[in-house]
Amino acid sequence: MSEPVIGNLMSGHIEVFVVCPADAIEGSGAMSFSLSRIDDKGESRPLPIIVVRTFGNDYFGYVNRCPHENVWLNIGSGTFFSADRSFLRCGRHGARFEVDTGMCIDGPCDGQSLEPVALAVIEGDVCLCGVKLLEDDRFGDPFGDSDETMDVTIHPD
Repeated sequence: MSEPVIGNLMSGHIEVFVVCPADAIEGSGAMSFSLSRIDDKGESRPLPIIVVRTFGNDYFGYVNRCPHENVWLNIGSGTFFSADRSFLRCGRHGARFEVDTGMCIDGPCDGQSLEPVALAVIEGDVCLCGVKLLEDDRFGDPFGDSDETMDVTIHPD
């Protein structure tokens, strides 16, 4: 579902899309989402993201892709964290990343970072900011001409 565009005096507007309710992710937990963004050429590109919630209720978002071999962090075991839950972890190589910066501190991509995505918690929802997402019109008539706005559907993995 899409949220209204929020005004910004400097840039005109920022697109904001609700990803999930903030309380859908437990403290020191994470969820992944498979989105489709629109690139500069107007083409659809996959945008797998992970939203992390800390015990202190801070939210961080990253593209769900290890910089070493471009695999999902939760490949294999399906988990995002090191055993003590203090670091994000790549399931393939064991690389460890700081939760608040995305910086790799141990593993084959040491010194590289996860790609951040801008998040905001607005009225109890975690929202993705500044990314144009593909609107889900799978259920619409592909041959019809409709002026109605479609909602963006975001499915957790």
